[in-house]
Amino acid sequence: MTCFYTTFPSPVGQLTLVAGDSGLRAILWEDDDPLRVRLDERVEDATHPVLRQTVDQLSDYFAGKRREFSLPLDFRGTDFQKAVWQALLQIPFGETRTYGQLAAQLGNPSASRAVGAANGKNPISIIAPCHRVIGGNGTLTGFAGGLEAKAYLLSLEGHNHFQPSLF
Repeated sequence: MTCFYTTFPSPVGQLTLVAGDSGLRAILWEDDDPLRVRLDERVEDATHPVLRQTVDQLSDYFAGKRREFSLPLDFRGTDFQKAVWQALLQIPFGETRTYGQLAAQLGNPSASRAVGAANGKNPISIIAPCHRVIGGNGTLTGFAGGLEAKAYLLSLEGHNHFQPSLF
């Protein structure tokens, strides 16, 4: 099945937005590992309705005018990954969770490493806010967009103790 894409210049770098007929499939980072999110053939189409909605909502988010997204999402992954990604959607704007907290929320408190692995494969960064997941000791941990981007997003959401230095 063909996917459609457009690019979006954001404060955290050029993002590639990818949608299918059922909704948004991915937000990819500038230097994203091509194996992190597997996608079908892509055709550029900035007029695709889901991509236009995504651009509008991301623009509002980065301008400080949006705290929640309302987009059709088309997650592709294992059942466990999808459960983790759905749990990400429940983390409110301005709040963080640890991998252990997410594992407990999913009913398996010993699965924090598996939650971390699924979090790292989250195809819809920012919208499914994997940047809101931090280490158990309160530190920033791995992020596909890089720790500076993660710090920027958390700072944008009011976490001033995570100060970005590059953006």
